[in-house]
Amino acid sequence: MAHVVIMGAGIGGMPAAYEMREKIDKKHKVTVISNTENFHFVPSNPWVGVKWRERKQIEFPIRTYLERKGIDFISTGVKRVHPDQNELELNDDSRVAYDYLVIATGPKLAFDEIEGLGPHGGHTSSVCHVDHAMQSYDNWEDFCADPGPIIVGAVQGASCYGPAYEYAFILNTDLRRRKIRSKVPMTFVTSEPYIGHLGLGGVGDSKGILESGMRDKHIKWICNAKVTKVEAGMMYVTEHDDMGVEKRKHELPFKYSMMLPAFKGVDAVFGIEGLTNPRGFITVDKHQRNQKYKNIFAVGVCVAIPPVEPTPIPVGTPKTGYMIESMVTATVHNIHADLDGGNADREATWNAICLADFGDSGVAFVAIPQIPPRNVNWFAEGKWVHLAKVGFEKYFIRKMKKGNSEPFYEGSVLKMLGIEKLK
Repeated sequence: MAHVVIMGAGIGGMPAAYEMREKIDKKHKVTVISNTENFHFVPSNPWVGVKWRERKQIEFPIRTYLERKGIDFISTGVKRVHPDQNELELNDDSRVAYDYLVIATGPKLAFDEIEGLGPHGGHTSSVCHVDHAMQSYDNWEDFCADPGPIIVGAVQGASCYGPAYEYAFILNTDLRRRKIRSKVPMTFVTSEPYIGHLGLGGVGDSKGILESGMRDKHIKWICNAKVTKVEAGMMYVTEHDDMGVEKRKHELPFKYSMMLPAFKGVDAVFGIEGLTNPRGFITVDKHQRNQKYKNIFAVGVCVAIPPVEPTPIPVGTPKTGYMIESMVTATVHNIHADLDGGNADREATWNAICLADFGDSGVAFVAIPQIPPRNVNWFAEGKWVHLAKVGFEKYFIRKMKKGNSEPFYEGSVLKMLGIEKLK
C-alpha cells in the first residue's frame, strides 16, 4: 500500500484529491493536509471586497466532503517538508510519512518585501485571501463615507494581474452605484510593461481592450512601475522606460489602495536544495515531477515557471485555474502509472482560460498554450462575461462539494472547443 499526501486544499489541492482517489487503487491511501478546515473560491475574493458576496457564499468546511470520498484530512498544517526522510513535519510537531507528495499550497504573499505594503501592519488592502477581502470591505465602507483618490494595481514581481484589473473595474462600478464616482480619482499602478500584458506578453487584443476600458472609465495608469515604499496616504512609485532606465518618480496620494504583492514559496519548502528555486517555488519537469525528489510532484501557483519574456521591471507568469487543473490531471496520471509500474510520461497542456468580472461586464481570454508561441490567442469583452463568471463560481463550488473533479459534460464541451488537459 502506498500513501499519497496532498499538501494544500485549494483550487489545486481539492481537485487533486478527488481525481487521485478516483484514479488509483483503493488499497492506496490518500490524505489531504491543509492549514485550514475550509475551502474558499479565490476568484470570488474581489466580490467579497465590496460585499457583492458574503464569505459564507464562497467558503465551506471540507472535512465531511473529503472523508465521504475516502480521503483522510488533517488541518494542522505543514511546518516543514523533509524530502530526504519522505516525511512532513506538522505545526503540532507530529510527523506524517508519505510515498508520494503532491505540493499544492499556493504561494506565500510577500508583502514584507515592500515597506508599508499589505494589510498586516501596512497601508494597502488585499484580495488574495478571503480574510484579506473581508478586511478590504471594512476599509472600503470607511472610504466610501469619506472618498478620495484610489490606487489599484500590482507591484514588481507579482504574477497574477487579472484580479488587479478586475478589482479596479469593480470599484469603479460600485462607486457609480453609490453615485460618488465623481469624487474619486483612480490610478492603476503596475509592473507590467503595458496595460494588458498580464504576465503573458498580452493575449489577443488585451492591450487595446483594457486601455480602452480604462480610458472609458477615467482610470489613469502607470506601467513599468516599481513601488518603493508605502506610507499612510502616500505611495512612492518609480516609473521606468522600456529599457529599464528610471523615467520619473511619483508621489501618489490615496485614501484607499489594493495592491497585489509578489509571490514566493511557502515556509514549509523554502530553501530546500533541489526542491525549490531561490524564490521558493517548486521546480518540476514536464511531467510535474521534481527532478531531484522523484516522488514529489507540484501543481498550481507553487510551481516554478520562468517569465514569458524579459521586461524592464520583474513580471511573473500567472498560473490560471484551468492551467492548474491540467497540472493536476497530469500529476494524477503519472502517480497512477508509477504505482502500476508503467511510464509516468503524461504532460499537462497548460492551457489558460480566464474570466474577469467588472460588475456590469467583463473580459475573457483563452491562451492555448498559456506560454507562447500559442495555437489560440483570444481576448474578448462583454456583459456575457459577468454572467459566465457568476455561473462558473456556482458550478465550481458545487463540483468541489460533490467530489467530481471533471464531470463528463465539462470535459466533452471543452474538448469540442479544442481545450484539453493532457498533451
